Amino acid sequence: MEKKGKKILVLCPSPKGTAAAQRLKYEQYFSLLEEEGYKFVISSFQSERFWKIIHRPGYVIEKIFWTSLGYFRRFFDLIRAPFFDGVFVTLWVTPLGFPFFERILLLANKKIIYDIDDMIFLDKVEFIKKNMFQRLKGIKKPIVLMRYARYVIVCTPRLEEIALELNKYRQVIDISSTFNTNRFLPVINYDDKEIVTIGWTGTHSTLPFLEMLQPILSEINSKRRILLLVIANKNYEMTNVPTEFVSWNEKTEIEDLQRIDIGLYPIPMSEWSLGKSSLKALTYMSIGIPFVATAFGTNFRIMEDGVQGFLVKTNQEWVNRIITLIDNVSLRKKMGIAGRKRVEEQFSIKANFPKYLKVFKTVIPNS
Repeated sequence: MEKKGKKILVLCPSPKGTAAAQRLKYEQYFSLLEEEGYKFVISSFQSERFWKIIHRPGYVIEKIFWTSLGYFRRFFDLIRAPFFDGVFVTLWVTPLGFPFFERILLLANKKIIYDIDDMIFLDKVEFIKKNMFQRLKGIKKPIVLMRYARYVIVCTPRLEEIALELNKYRQVIDISSTFNTNRFLPVINYDDKEIVTIGWTGTHSTLPFLEMLQPILSEINSKRRILLLVIANKNYEMTNVPTEFVSWNEKTEIEDLQRIDIGLYPIPMSEWSLGKSSLKALTYMSIGIPFVATAFGTNFRIMEDGVQGFLVKTNQEWVNRIITLIDNVSLRKKMGIAGRKRVEEQFSIKANFPKYLKVFKTVIPNS
């Protein structure tokens, strides 16, 4: 007997297939969940055009227009929410002000699954300079959603602790960012190169963390021949370090990543970083790239120091570990293979789909 489909309204910030926080978390499970009898209607606050300009300077009038349109779309979503079997929310319903839309949604549909992958509810983050738009963001929205959602999906142990303290149903699950290992294919050749490519991938918001490595990479550049490859959504060039910028593109993402010989994952040692799932490090591991990362947060749970990469704290440790990998091709290969194996076993779609299915079957049973 064919299962009766359950219709789920998905409220997310960005259009499908754009933001990494959506692509490498729940979006890649939709097709598998559909096979289990769930049907998804996606409503993103941002349009495709808004997504392209939202982090660019200027475009003020156009940004106001698209923000207004996003709010009109959410009014429509609140009206139709009661007619769905459940609602899946990422980060917030609307970005600005008090949690008015979030509270209305909780009244409109009781079967809410909430996904949060960031400490966006922190009032002060010392290394983030807030513009007017960011200062208007509603930091209380995630608190309300974590408290009243039927199930909360987080991506780090610290977020899990916070959600368990808040959630009235005590239903919280920790699911890290994961990878489609049929798409993220590993590097085949680990060659001894005249110029070693040291790479970083991310967005404009985390470029300041890469900039922290400027004195380190400058010193390494004086001792070894290197190229810094930056894959991001904002142009960047590091002072005194040969730099190549590549604009992130989904179609060339894997090919671009496979050019990296050694990955970099610097993060600040702060409460904010405890909300991060080590996505960059996992990305390198999925491609079979050894890397050097800050010894902090979830980096300790996704890898073992000296096995898939190196964990470091001091500038000198950064320098020493990167040079070790530059000089030792066989070690790069050994770490890269170990990282790929770890992703396949623990951070792949195959390994984590049962967790997502459990959440949906608990909140919205389809049999």
